[in-house]
Amino acid sequence: MSRRRQAVKRTTTPDPRYGSTLVAGLINMVMVSGKKSLAQSIVYGAFELVSEKLGKGDPIDLLIGALENARPKLEVKSRRVGGATYQVPLEIPYERQQGLAFRWMVNAAKARKGKPMRESLAEEIIDAYNNTGSVVRKKEETHKMAQANKAFAHLRW
Repeated sequence: MSRRRQAVKRTTTPDPRYGSTLVAGLINMVMVSGKKSLAQSIVYGAFELVSEKLGKGDPIDLLIGALENARPKLEVKSRRVGGATYQVPLEIPYERQQGLAFRWMVNAAKARKGKPMRESLAEEIIDAYNNTGSVVRKKEETHKMAQANKAFAHLRW
């Protein structure tokens, strides 16, 4: 860990179609090897499928609803105290909550084999919106681990 100055937080430029930094963050998470136009077509195609399947209009509202259900509030971090390693529960900052939710969503979509990425991403967004699926299960596992290790909360730093 560097003892120099704090890293500057860079702002994400909004995406061209919806003008949302949230969608731009998802596009950047989907992007592989700098192929942004391919990532945009995947995300926009997934949004069309989501709004078509759920029958509700604005896909950004659906994405926000899915994020609300997928964002973890707590996580555990290892802390070494006197030769023993403890899993200490910590509250997560908002940006990290969002980044983890996006990362979990994209990784779960990549893990679904046999379908195009836009379809699997659309299904993950729908599952998260309906409070089901692997992303929500991963969030609940993270919260359970934090609750189980609540006794070590006094070791927070």
